[in-house]
Amino acid sequence: MAFTLEIGHKAPYFRLPATDGHEYSLNDFDSHPWLVVFFTCNHCPYVLGSDEVTRETAEKYNSKGVQFVGINSNSENTYAEDGFDFMVKRMNEKNFPWMYLRDESQEVAKNYGALRTPHFFVFDQKRHLVYTGRGVDSPKDTGKMMENTLDLVLEALVSDKEPPVQMTNPIGCNVKWDGKDPHWMPADACDLV
Repeated sequence: MAFTLEIGHKAPYFRLPATDGHEYSLNDFDSHPWLVVFFTCNHCPYVLGSDEVTRETAEKYNSKGVQFVGINSNSENTYAEDGFDFMVKRMNEKNFPWMYLRDESQEVAKNYGALRTPHFFVFDQKRHLVYTGRGVDSPKDTGKMMENTLDLVLEALVSDKEPPVQMTNPIGCNVKWDGKDPHWMPADACDLV
């Protein structure tokens, strides 16, 4: 069995605190036909490099029933700037169009099999996984981007078509597991196992 969530599997339940002071569970997004859960953080250069493209994609599909939910599961013991207070500060500064949730126990990341930041999981109305992987093909430097894979997938889905791809390798920094070596793995070491 793969470490990461497999296509067709149900979205694992979560209930987590958000930067807006409330808690949100998976069920709070039931009214949205499509749900994008992505694992992100405050410091990774692949996240910082692609956040504005992710913003554009989220804003483009918001009116088409797509809800974005960002989850930060990185250990603040490994990177202090991934702590909740820094998440609140970042959202206040950037005003991203998604919920930003804190997975301090890292259990949600483990349940989803999050491999990198960023790592995207797209679910249908019944919350079955229809796509997992990268957002774009050059997240660290979107000036070199040749493909916005997430946009292609969402465009197909909201048009009642099959997505052009179901799985890609997420490109980014490895999730910072508590007590593990904080050094980043190279972007080409992103094979799903």
